[in-house]
Amino acid sequence: MDLTPALPTFIITLREGVEAALVVGIVLACLNRAGRSELNRWVYGGVTAGLIGSVLIGIFLALGLQQVQAALPSLESVVKPLLGTLFSAIAIIMLSWMLIWMTQQARSLKAEIQGSLQSALVDETAGWSIFSLVCIAVLREGFETVLFLFSNLQQSPIGVAGAIAGVIGATAIGLAIFKGGVKIDVRLFFQTMGVLLLLIVAGLVVSACKNLDAAFAAISQIDPVRSDLCFSTQSCILGPQVWDASQVLPDKTFPGIVLKALMGYRDQIYLGQIIAYGSFLALVGGRYFRSLSQVTGRGTQQTATNS
Repeated sequence: MDLTPALPTFIITLREGVEAALVVGIVLACLNRAGRSELNRWVYGGVTAGLIGSVLIGIFLALGLQQVQAALPSLESVVKPLLGTLFSAIAIIMLSWMLIWMTQQARSLKAEIQGSLQSALVDETAGWSIFSLVCIAVLREGFETVLFLFSNLQQSPIGVAGAIAGVIGATAIGLAIFKGGVKIDVRLFFQTMGVLLLLIVAGLVVSACKNLDAAFAAISQIDPVRSDLCFSTQSCILGPQVWDASQVLPDKTFPGIVLKALMGYRDQIYLGQIIAYGSFLALVGGRYFRSLSQVTGRGTQQTATNS
C-alpha cells in the first residue's frame, strides 16, 4: 500500500496537534503551579470533547456530501469538482490564516493562556471555563484538519491514516515535553513545519484550480448555453499547458508522488495553475517569512535589552 498521499495530512495534523498539545500542557502546568490539580479532569474533558467534536464535524460533512451527490446524480460531474473547490478554498484560507497568526502570536501564546486561566480560576465556574478554553483550542485545530482532509479525500482516502498518525505523533511529542522532560526547540519545530505547510497549501491551490477547471468543463458540456465558458483548447479556464513531464517524472510514482504530496508538483500543469501557485507563494509566503523575521527581530531586541 502506498502511504505517500498520507504525508500532507500527517504533517498538518502533527503541527496542529502539537499546537493543541502545547495549549493543554500549559494549562495543566498552570493548574499544578496554582495547586488546583483537581481541575485537571476538566482539561481532559475539554480534550475529549474537542476530539469528538472534530470527528462529528467530519461525519456531518461526509453525510452532507453524500446527500448532495445523491440528490443531484445527473449533476455529479459538476457537483463533485465544485465541492472539491469549495473545501479546498476554505482549507486554504483557514490554514494560511493559522500559519501567519500562529507565527505572530507564538511569543505571547503562553502569557495569553496564563492570563485567561487566571481569570477563569477566580470564577465560580472555573471548571467550565477551563473546559471551554481547552475544547475550543482542540476543536479549532481539528476543524482545520477535517477541512484539509475533505479537500483531498477525493484524490486520496488514505489521508485518514495520515491524520491518525499525526494525532498519535502530536500526543507523543506533548507527553515527551511535559511528562518526559524532553527539551526540543519548539520555535524551530514550528518554523520547519510552517515551511512544509506553506508548500502543502500551495499544492492545494493547484488542486483547487484543477477542480474548478473540471467543474467549468462539465457545465459547458451539460448546458449548451454555457458552451462558451471554456476559452482554451487544452483546458477549460486554465489556459495552455506549459509543463508536461509525465514521461520523465510522473506524479503517480516515486519520487514524483512525494513531490506532489509535499510541494504541489504536477507532471502536467497549465498556465492558470502556475499563476495561482506563484501568487499564493508570493502573497502568503511573503507574509509568513516577514512574520518570522519580525518575531526573530523582537526576540533579539528583548535579549539585548535584558542583557
